[in-house]
This record gives sequence, C-alpha cells and structure tokens, in this order.
Amino acid sequence: MAKKKSILLIRFKSIGDVVLTLPTVQAVRENFPDAHIAFCTIRDNAPLLQGFREVDEVIAFDREALRSGNPFRIVPVFLGLLARLRRGRFSLVVDLQGYGETAWLARLTGAAERWGTIYSSGRRWAYTRHLPRNTQVHATDDHLALLRHGGLRVSRIRNGFSLPPEALATARKFFTDHRLDPVCPTMFIQPFTSMAHKNWPLENYLAVARHWQARGVQIIFGGGPGDRARLASAEKEGFAISAGVPLLVTGGLMQLSTLVLGGDTGALHLAVALGKRVLMLMHEATAGSPTPFQHPEWVVTAPRPVAIAEIPIAAVNTEVAKIFSAPAGNVAG
Repeated sequence: MAKKKSILLIRFKSIGDVVLTLPTVQAVRENFPDAHIAFCTIRDNAPLLQGFREVDEVIAFDREALRSGNPFRIVPVFLGLLARLRRGRFSLVVDLQGYGETAWLARLTGAAERWGTIYSSGRRWAYTRHLPRNTQVHATDDHLALLRHGGLRVSRIRNGFSLPPEALATARKFFTDHRLDPVCPTMFIQPFTSMAHKNWPLENYLAVARHWQARGVQIIFGGGPGDRARLASAEKEGFAISAGVPLLVTGGLMQLSTLVLGGDTGALHLAVALGKRVLMLMHEATAGSPTPFQHPEWVVTAPRPVAIAEIPIAAVNTEVAKIFSAPAGNVAG
C-alpha cells in the first residue's frame, strides 16, 4: 500500500494573511484528498486554524521567543519546532510566507519537494520549485499561482471558513446580552487596523454609526483587547462593544451581522471567508492590494494616496445605503 502523503503549509503572520491562504489550503486538499495536511504558524494564530476544515494538524510555536535574543528561550523553542517538523516526514512543503526563517524551516524539514514564493532570489536554494513574489496580483492569487507552478490543478477556487459552533453560540449570547436581534439589520464596525496610517478616523465611524442607528440598524464596534479603551467614546454613546472577545467569536458576530465595515484588517478578510458582505476603506485599490478576495469592488478608496482620512463620510453612507437596499438574499452581490 502506498504511503499516505504528508503535506506542510507554512504561514506565520498575520491574521489577515493567514485567512488569505484559505483558498490555497482548499486547493491542496482537492488535489490530495487523502493526504495529511499540517499548517505551521505562530501561536497567536492557532485558534484561527480551527476554521480551516481541510487542515488536519496545526503546528504552532512561540515566534516571540525565537526573536527574543535570549538563548535560554530560543534554543528549546527552535529545537522543539525542528524536531516536530522532522518527525512529520513531510513529502511536500509549501512556504506561503517567503521569509528567510521560513525558507530555512522548509529546507530543514528534509521534504523531497519544497515550494516557495520568494521575495529575494537569494532564497531559491531552499526550494525545489519557487516563484518570485508577484506584487501585481492579489496575495491569494499569487499563492494559487505557486500551486499551479508545482503542477497542481486549481480549477475551482473556494474561500470558505468553517466557524466552530461554539463560537457562533457565544456570539448569539452576546446579541442576547446586548439586546440585539439577529433578525434585524446589523452593522459590525472594525475601526482599527494594525497600522495607524490605515485607520479611518474613529469619529467618522461614529458618525456613520449614528446615521444608521437612527434608521433602525443595530451597531456593534469590534476590535482587539487593546482597543477597548480606545472605544470608550463609542461605548459612552451606547453602542455595543465587542472589543477583546476571542477572534472566532468576532467571526460569529460578523456572521450574525448584515454588513461588516472597516479598514484593511484581518477581521474583514475573515468576514469575506464567512460569506459576509464587507465594505473596506483603503488608501487605494491597485493591482496587488489586499482587497476583499474576489471582490475588489467592495472598497471605498481615498481621493488621493495615503489620505484615508479624506474619504468623505457621505461617500461611505452612500455605499452602505446601496448594500442595505439590496434585495434580500443578494446582500453579497
């Protein structure tokens, strides 16, 4: 009997970038339906992989320890990770990150086949097949191009995140606790991104929230644990605040919402994978920009580059109105 194929996918960061590998993971599964698929990522992203139905095993590690400069932290983490990767006896490694450290890990697995998207030609030695990073296409399309370069068939592109039932149940409880009705139109707002220059001003989001709340739309403001204090003004106005809940519960809240509004951040990419309608506010949407996958039209861009604060509130409200006025069942159109 032929040995079962064992495949390792690598993507360390960040949340949005990991979500954008989902179509690639699903394409790998379609090509190798019986394979054991493992995904190596940083520890913070491990819960997210619960929604990757095609992944059999998550290999998570403490990347901060590896970057600490403290040999007493670095050595045990590195040796433990290396031992786990070698123990996997992977026949194929697909590096979707292209960093120097992921190139080394791919090489050190000992896999006979190692594919990678590279930023530097100096890293070609780590791979048996490689493609230079194409900054003129969406990151997900670039990952899929690597699979095609390796000879895999990518005929049907899927992008479906499987939300764990317990996360959705917790999200429903949040609705109940905040006297929100899942049947009513709801807008989930994710106002902060990982970079300040990508943020539309919070006061603008508040203006949009007031406008739509006055028209019967329920509003939820989301964010990470560190955003709770930053949303004090929104909480003072009586808006529901979910900042700090686990990421998958945020997924459940977005699943129960009609529209997800925010900047270029992982939560919005997750919402797209959940099949939700999003509206992303960006500096610009050029070739290669991280727009909602397969929906580059779901964006509002700044009137000039690096001027996201100049996006008019009226322009956002106009786009939101189009979404809420769409026929029932066609909100994602």
